[in-house]
Amino acid sequence: MANRFRKNVAATAAMLLNLSLAASGQEPRLTPPVPDSHPVLAIGSPAPDFALPGIDGKTHKLGDYQSSPFLMVMFICNHCPTSQLYEGRVKKLVADYKDKGVAAVAIQPNDPTAIRLSELGYTDVSDSLEEMKIRAEYRHFNFPYLYDGETQKVSNQFGVVATPHVFIFDKDRKLRYEGRIDDRQRESLVKTQDARAALDALLAGKPVAVPHTPAFGCSTKWKSKIDSQVAETKMIESEPVKVEAVTAEELKTLRSNPTGKVLVVNFWATWCGPCLTEMPQLLETWRMFRRRDFDLVTVSTNYPDEKAGVMKILQQEHASSRNLQFASEDTYAMQAAFDSHWEAGVPFTMVIAPGGRVIYQRQGELDINEFRRAVLANLENDTYVGHPAYWASR
Repeated sequence: MANRFRKNVAATAAMLLNLSLAASGQEPRLTPPVPDSHPVLAIGSPAPDFALPGIDGKTHKLGDYQSSPFLMVMFICNHCPTSQLYEGRVKKLVADYKDKGVAAVAIQPNDPTAIRLSELGYTDVSDSLEEMKIRAEYRHFNFPYLYDGETQKVSNQFGVVATPHVFIFDKDRKLRYEGRIDDRQRESLVKTQDARAALDALLAGKPVAVPHTPAFGCSTKWKSKIDSQVAETKMIESEPVKVEAVTAEELKTLRSNPTGKVLVVNFWATWCGPCLTEMPQLLETWRMFRRRDFDLVTVSTNYPDEKAGVMKILQQEHASSRNLQFASEDTYAMQAAFDSHWEAGVPFTMVIAPGGRVIYQRQGELDINEFRRAVLANLENDTYVGHPAYWASR
């Protein structure tokens, strides 16, 4: 009721403002859309039924877990850095209560088509079912991981606020706890382990002392947000594309990386099939990470008189990153100017830390997830303390 009241007040205020602006001869402002209402499942409610595809290729149903006295449904996702930092805690929670009669299942609630590239600045993958399989294998998940991004029907019934968000049901499948896993995103600072306290109370046959806590993390990406991804795509396609000639001396400077950012330098050519295959993923990575201390420079090894062909490819890919092209026909000398140990062809990719330290390099086509993880492990720590360490560990 309070949420509806606040929305109505906001809508009324916006309407009055527009009327005032119109009366004074000014252009009215657009009224922002009222967010979709997804009320959180109330304590005492029965568990919503579900039949969802899992990463194991099977369809998982609520009834599959009826033999367990208790059921813990955890909403997590791939792209959210908060959800990522909880993965280890979730695995331990599942393992610690597995033999105590607690079944656990995780559901990914987000619609991948409603997630902008700029929202993927802290992840190697997005939230599709195929990408869920990648994350689960990489982090060795010990629980069923189900996908609800297609219809979001189940997530809507639960009223998932953010990832992570936990719901714990008793033997009658009535909700007894809903909210966070614990009280701190940074594990070293945790003081209250709320989900564990709820489970311990239920196992002891006692009521849960605190049945609701606020869930905190990345907001659920409902289908209503799809337009934001479309708008982002249009913006990307409107960005200018340029290419500049680069000399051997300038390549030496590029190799030293004086930018203060993690720098990816990718050498390619118009006639190189693997180069053209990996370019879209490289550019996608740049668009994901470019709000952080990260940059991408593409360097075409084509001869100077092939600039038109280079530009054609770059424009097709909407490559608005910094793009360079060899200013000399002596490609061997140009390669040596950048790195004397580089003696093979293209594609060749190097990830360089500020000051010139090589973080990662690959001769040949990239393993895009391996590449992204190497970058993420070396991006700034101060924007989300502890997050690079997540990517540096296995």
